[in-house]
Amino acid sequence: MKKRLVIIDGNSLINRAFYALPDLITKEGIHTNGVFGFVKMINKIQEEYKPEYLSVAFDLKAPTFRHLEYKEYKGHRKKMPSELAQQMPILKDVLDAYKIHRTELEGFEADDLIGTIAKMSAEKDFEVIIVTGDKDALQLVSPNITVMITRKGISNLEVYDREMVKEKFGVTPEQIIDFKGLVGDKSDNIPGVPSIGEKTAAKLLNEFNTIEELIMNSDNISSKRIKEKIQENTEVAMLSKRLATIKIDIPLDLDLEELKILDPDIDRLMELFKKYEFTSLIKSLSIQSEGKVNDEVDGEGIDTKGIDVEIIESVDGINRVIDVIRSKKSFAFKIFKEENNLRTDNIVGISICIDSDNNYYINVKENEELLMLLRDVFEDNEINKMGHGLKKEIISLLRYDIDLNGIEFDTFIAAYLLRPSRSDYDVSDLAAEYLGIKINSEEELLGKGKKAKVFSELTKEELAKYGGDFCSVVVGVKELLTKELNELELINLFEQVEMPLIEVLANLEYEGFKADKSVLEELDVELTSKIEEITNQIYGLSGEEFNINSPKQLGVILFEKLGLPVIKKTKTGYSTSHDVLEKLMKRHPIIALLIEYRQLVKLKSTYIDGLFNIINPVTGKIHSSFNQTVTVTGRISSTEPNLQNIPIKLEVGRRIRKVFISSDEEHCLIDADYSQIELRVLAHMSNDENLIKAFKEDEDIHTLTASQVFNVPIDQVTSLERSRAKAVNFGIVYGISDFGLSTNLNITRKEAKTYIDEYLKKYSGVKEYMDNEVKKGKEMGYVTTILNRRRYIPELKSKNFNLRSFGERTAMNTPIQGSAADIIKIAMIKVFNEIKERKLRSRLILQVHDELIIDTHRDEIDEVKKLLKENMEDAMRINVPLKVDMNVGDNWYDTK
Repeated sequence: MKKRLVIIDGNSLINRAFYALPDLITKEGIHTNGVFGFVKMINKIQEEYKPEYLSVAFDLKAPTFRHLEYKEYKGHRKKMPSELAQQMPILKDVLDAYKIHRTELEGFEADDLIGTIAKMSAEKDFEVIIVTGDKDALQLVSPNITVMITRKGISNLEVYDREMVKEKFGVTPEQIIDFKGLVGDKSDNIPGVPSIGEKTAAKLLNEFNTIEELIMNSDNISSKRIKEKIQENTEVAMLSKRLATIKIDIPLDLDLEELKILDPDIDRLMELFKKYEFTSLIKSLSIQSEGKVNDEVDGEGIDTKGIDVEIIESVDGINRVIDVIRSKKSFAFKIFKEENNLRTDNIVGISICIDSDNNYYINVKENEELLMLLRDVFEDNEINKMGHGLKKEIISLLRYDIDLNGIEFDTFIAAYLLRPSRSDYDVSDLAAEYLGIKINSEEELLGKGKKAKVFSELTKEELAKYGGDFCSVVVGVKELLTKELNELELINLFEQVEMPLIEVLANLEYEGFKADKSVLEELDVELTSKIEEITNQIYGLSGEEFNINSPKQLGVILFEKLGLPVIKKTKTGYSTSHDVLEKLMKRHPIIALLIEYRQLVKLKSTYIDGLFNIINPVTGKIHSSFNQTVTVTGRISSTEPNLQNIPIKLEVGRRIRKVFISSDEEHCLIDADYSQIELRVLAHMSNDENLIKAFKEDEDIHTLTASQVFNVPIDQVTSLERSRAKAVNFGIVYGISDFGLSTNLNITRKEAKTYIDEYLKKYSGVKEYMDNEVKKGKEMGYVTTILNRRRYIPELKSKNFNLRSFGERTAMNTPIQGSAADIIKIAMIKVFNEIKERKLRSRLILQVHDELIIDTHRDEIDEVKKLLKENMEDAMRINVPLKVDMNVGDNWYDTK
């Protein structure tokens, strides 16, 4: 059986990966998409073709013999982008860690190295596969050499043997250099013979075999035009052929056994993959060691490959587990429910990991009494509990009237604080990244799509195995995450804010917000009628009926029938996006109707139809999900429904808040809203004297800013000037540009720039603060909030102006927005705990941006108002007072 060798064109493949994949940037600002794609391709090649030998060839910067012969060779090529150039040494480090042979030689291109090694190997009866994006390599195809060309980025390879070359180009592999000599190659700046295309070249070579024979027999060329071209360009043709010819006789001092694939240096690869944040690659590594969990911490660890999980199904068994828990005072756990997304689901099982010798799966499905016997353990504040995503577990236990106390550590929250820009924090990722082991993710366990299973469909053995791995990893990574939190000075934020917040958010979700279905039905009728009315108006103005929701049909109406100017085109036709419609607003009355139509349709589908579908049939409430680990600023987000994005600019949008009501007649709603919290935080962080003075003296900040910016006495500020000043105030917080402000206020960019410049003159501390934050962000790679929450901003180092500008705006805004988010979180915790300690009948049920809503028992209104004011205004001591506005009503709309 032949030995198989794969030779990869390193420059070609990383170049393809760089342009094929989205930009990947580490928190340190290092671009990595080329390396990531390259490694994925190498892994795929090794998996599919299982070569015993492997080599990667690279170009060097030094000129080759081709440049010396023809100075224009590749002369038109752009310089390698710096974002790619910085990845070349990284790739070579990764290849060295894989122990993959690489070769490069001054004076020669990677093609020549590939050609020489391929020829040498083929002569020794190796089966050779060349992987490249360059079709020059097709000249090397032979019985022992196959060439694979990357197409559609790096995901697909087109395989070329002798027959494929002939079919695609009409010539043999040996004639490819003659073919290039005639046709040329634009990518390499090889001139070729003018006016000779691929079909003509193939026809000539089929008749005359080589360029040399073609030149010698040019008088026999039937076409007079082609004959003249050949005769006039004989030297160009020969030069082009020489430039296209890959050398296969470079004197390489190489023993083919050096190319043999060796076991990779796993530790070094782990180090590199962690550094460059290749989590999925870490997971795919074939771990060659024993895979001990947490051996860095206690020297023992938990061997996840051989975890012995005991399945508990009896009262005697659970009492034994409880005794171990009480003696150890700490455990990690995971709850499995019938379905993984509904609050009404029953618990089917619980995995518990106490240490490497005590791992259990409690089969609650067969005996619910076992869960009830665990109540005292779950509620015991002296027993520390760990988990990953404990909010779900708290909600699951609340259904059984069990309060989870003694929450010590949530690896999900810790991972988020350390890397807030990630989109996923699965336990399997932590296992790979911190422990170098592979465990199944939940998706791998359950599958996805229509064939996906739910936990109740798995066997107790399957759940025990997965739960054992899951909880063991939680135990294993806890100390490692704690160490990193301490190193980055995030431990106080973690322990004092994020961990206590878990219980608060769980209770918010569990309590829910009562919904009045009758109000929803009224709004539905009204919106349906309004949409129908606007639809008919649009048909009237367009002169015909059509599908308003079809961009293609709408484009024809606007740009062909009504003759409006085309703003932008897409691959499928005219663009009718919102920004396009806004630019056409003054051109035709149909545009305003189309914008309103879209707003109302979205409102109906998202909030009217959407809310109907998610009112819990048991509780009559809407139980939104509050997400603690989504935003990079630290803000809490909500989904299903997103209560933060109700479109309140439209009156009908604001009235959706009427749907949300107090729990019963004995309760009302109290809405407590921080007044201008981000501007107050800006005053604190910038230490600007004017801002601080204004807030301390309780002045109207927008009127004051209008007076400062427009140079008018404060008592003469108009409502329009105050409105514009308000836009400037909040725009400054978000690092707004003159373009952005001009768009918001519908004024010229020159006016907008004047407003911003005047603001920064009058509030000089703000200007200094902004400059310092951007400078710090560029130096450190991140900015921080008052409580040291970090946001990494790699865009600050980008060569791209737009990306860099985004990074600068982010550096200005994140400390303000993030600090405001931390303040509202502290307030939530204080308010929740106070209500709980006083055993009030009122409940905290919602947080949206800077406001808290309490479903308040009417007997407790004064107490709750006082409680809210004290705890919210004292949440954090900053240089200016925090101020809270409060309103009472029977529904959310009435409290605003």
